[in-house]
Amino acid sequence: MHRLLLSSRQTFGRVSLKTLVAPPSTFLSAPSCQLTCTKVFSSDSKFPKSSSFAARHIGPSTVDIRVMVNEVGLKSIDEIVQKAIPASIRLTDELKLDPAIGEHELLSSLKEMAAENQVWRTYIGMGYYNCFVPTVIQRNVLENPGWITQYTPYQAEISQGRLESLLNFQTMICDLTAMENANASLLDEGTAAAEAMAMCYRLSLLCKDELINVVDITPDLDMHEACGILVQYPDTDGCVQTNLAQVAELAKQKKTVVCVATDLLALTLLTPPGELGADVVLGSSQRFGVPLGYGGPHAAFFAARKEFIRHMPGRMVGVTKDRHGNMAYRLALQTREQHIRRDKATSNVCTAQALLANMSAMYAVYHGPRGLQRIGQRVHNFARVLAKGAAEAGFELVNPTGLYFDTLRLRPTKPMEEIRSRAASARINLRFYDDRATIGVALDETVSEADMNDLLRVLGCKSSVAELAERLSPDEGLLASPLARQSNYLEHPVFNSYRTETAMVRFLKRLENRDLSLVHSMIPLGSCTMKLNATTELTPVSWPEFSQLHPFAPTDQAGGYRALFQQLEAQLAEITGFDAVSLQPNSGAQGEYAGLRTIMHYLDSIGQGHRKVCLIPMSAHGTNPASAHMAGMKVEPVNVTRTGSIDMRHLLDLTEKLSDKIAAIMVTYPSTYGVFDPEIREICDVVHAAGGQVYLDGANMNAQVGLCRPGDFGADVSHLNLHKTFAIPHGGGGPGMGPIGVKKHLAPFLPGHAGHDHLNHLAKLPVSAAPYGSASILPIPWAYVRMLGPDGLRRASEVAILNANYMMKRLEKYYKVEYRNEAGFCAHEFIISMNEFRKSGIQAVDVSKRLMDYGFHSPTMSWPVENSLMIEPTESESRDECDRLVDALIRIRAEIDDVVQGKLPSDDNPLKNAPHPQSMVCSSHWPHPYSRELAAFPAPFVRPENKFWPACSRIDDRYGDMHLICSCPPMSSYK
Repeated sequence: MHRLLLSSRQTFGRVSLKTLVAPPSTFLSAPSCQLTCTKVFSSDSKFPKSSSFAARHIGPSTVDIRVMVNEVGLKSIDEIVQKAIPASIRLTDELKLDPAIGEHELLSSLKEMAAENQVWRTYIGMGYYNCFVPTVIQRNVLENPGWITQYTPYQAEISQGRLESLLNFQTMICDLTAMENANASLLDEGTAAAEAMAMCYRLSLLCKDELINVVDITPDLDMHEACGILVQYPDTDGCVQTNLAQVAELAKQKKTVVCVATDLLALTLLTPPGELGADVVLGSSQRFGVPLGYGGPHAAFFAARKEFIRHMPGRMVGVTKDRHGNMAYRLALQTREQHIRRDKATSNVCTAQALLANMSAMYAVYHGPRGLQRIGQRVHNFARVLAKGAAEAGFELVNPTGLYFDTLRLRPTKPMEEIRSRAASARINLRFYDDRATIGVALDETVSEADMNDLLRVLGCKSSVAELAERLSPDEGLLASPLARQSNYLEHPVFNSYRTETAMVRFLKRLENRDLSLVHSMIPLGSCTMKLNATTELTPVSWPEFSQLHPFAPTDQAGGYRALFQQLEAQLAEITGFDAVSLQPNSGAQGEYAGLRTIMHYLDSIGQGHRKVCLIPMSAHGTNPASAHMAGMKVEPVNVTRTGSIDMRHLLDLTEKLSDKIAAIMVTYPSTYGVFDPEIREICDVVHAAGGQVYLDGANMNAQVGLCRPGDFGADVSHLNLHKTFAIPHGGGGPGMGPIGVKKHLAPFLPGHAGHDHLNHLAKLPVSAAPYGSASILPIPWAYVRMLGPDGLRRASEVAILNANYMMKRLEKYYKVEYRNEAGFCAHEFIISMNEFRKSGIQAVDVSKRLMDYGFHSPTMSWPVENSLMIEPTESESRDECDRLVDALIRIRAEIDDVVQGKLPSDDNPLKNAPHPQSMVCSSHWPHPYSRELAAFPAPFVRPENKFWPACSRIDDRYGDMHLICSCPPMSSYK
């Protein structure tokens, strides 16, 4: 190291730097350091940078890559790409993107961009409110990789922490809404409302095609042909419906489902919808400690009566027990998931908003019922003060019931421009209605007395808050009305035990320690691409310039966001070969839905609206059939060959038979079987010739970036999973984002949004509640692309393919590999089968659970092929980590052989008993025919100092579904 420093000083002399570079062996011994140092000091630049982001992001070093390429039997990484990707689609030119920049340079650029966003005091409401994110939650959850880098908690034994937190979320929702069941979140409030109406439609036998969206409901409404009604309580203007109970009673007589959109903070003071007859209650939990973020990500909630539980959309956490009878948590009713039920799924929402639901649950844990009630009462009292001040200034309250919680709609007597001018001078945003005659003011927990005095001055009121407060009567307001809440809520100890920060931090850490995330080890999930979520990429998410903007603030206050959107759209368009991009969809499944709706709008515009058939190969992503069904299409499966490619003969037969009915084909590329179909161009040509459009599912884009582009080889539309390929963290089951790219002819039909000229497309209808979906996490993919640059993006894809083929090559001697291309190679993922062990009683689930004892999350299990594991290492994992997982699977194969050969009983062996939690290994009772050491420390790399212990033994799924409990059980059940 001393020699390295000396050489750098001598750069300023007459000797060339190149001649002074020591061979790698004289530097630090770590291969990654060799890569960095060699690259830096072979440069002709006199001011070398310390390292590139690509070297930080990509796991294997140059030495590792050489070894791995040799193991695969080739000479270079380029050869592997040539073997894996058909020559007919490979890119010959470099992506036209800006060159890579360093991490500190990136943050400086983002700071300049963020400075173009103006954070005004905003009282627009419309379902979005500023709030205080408790710093203990911001630092220990939102900014903590131990909470944000986990996968969806399908493997319950290593997900007990966030499952417990999500159960707290469900309990919070059930308590505040007075409903019997709640799910673990949906994408946003708009999605929740759409899902509620879709559920009503499924339940109804007497329903027209259209659904009824009702805001102002009267008891004489004709409900004979309505499957459901949707009421806001309080509504967007702040009005609290006083006749909700009568409307609900009338609806029940007509067998109409009553859905109520509500506000959680209002329900701390207001009679909950469940006590007024609601069947479904939904809304957003954003104001419970989640930043505005220019619209997202936020967690919607969805609660329903007990009889609807098996029809509810989304995911639910349930209580069950493990194999030793201890209480544990799991995702309940998993057979409803769309990759299992396909077009018969109850929902196409693949991604919930687990991270944001956890933040909202923690907000309730932190404040407790009394704290939430105090916040609600403070906000309501400020609204009462504002109403008095507005009346004093000559404003009329536009509210037929006279009851409100936090929002007022006012009709001024003064000129509107005068109010606009005073508001702008004070840097205050109000809601100016389209009628040009009324304004709205929605208050939140961040409003101070000084803010209120400024608001009163904007309205022209001469009295102060203190003076107006003196005039408040205890006989007025919500608490004096018949709708004042009488029932208790959040009585479970979890919401009443953590009042100090010391206690709260320990609670958060206890839950975090029960979850395996990317801070512990590789999560090798095929199709899910669990790659590095770099700290630099994540840093701007918490900056106030990105996190505190209201999605409907004037667009001239969001110059930084506009620049970000334009640049990211251009980046994604160049990477994919498409002509236009919509950033609106909030998840991959929502991107699928948006893409299919774009196709249908286009077909309608050219007189081809009768086309409704969607061809979906058996190798397609699991959400595709559900999305097609939700978009109003009829699914027609397409067969695949033994190599995993689409069966061209079957495709030709279908296109000939259904040519006048085909709307689209949904192709996952590379396929979920882990291969690049060599005939992809021909597939696109065949569908186009039949009059259909080509939808390419971008779930596996991580194998394509910089190597091939969907827009070049025939795709018309594709979604991109930003939470996979482009490094947004999965958040334990959300957030996710699924922007869509389209060719020029589809661009006019992208999702629109009222009030945003940039989104004023012909289709107009949005797919997300906010104009740009989860805007505050879009700096992450932008930073990912900028820091990797065209060379780094290409190398990332190459290494992802190399890692997969390297692991497959090592494992093929021990397990049957299901699919490869004709050259014997896979893309960035591969599938190993467990069917040969079925006679001995060993299943894929046993291998999956046993991997937990080795410190790993299981690969994707039994999908898309039954009783198999689909492995995707990504480019972020080093050769050492890839080897550890391979070594674990090889050792597990030896354990399987002991069962097959009769050395261990088929019903009492390390696989059937896995995982082995600490309580089991440390018990005084050990009746098993293998050692405790083999159970807990089955490989040399699993040591006491680095051991990740599963939180419980194997979960009893059947018991959980038969005894469905989806909220916090009483404390007696913990004993």
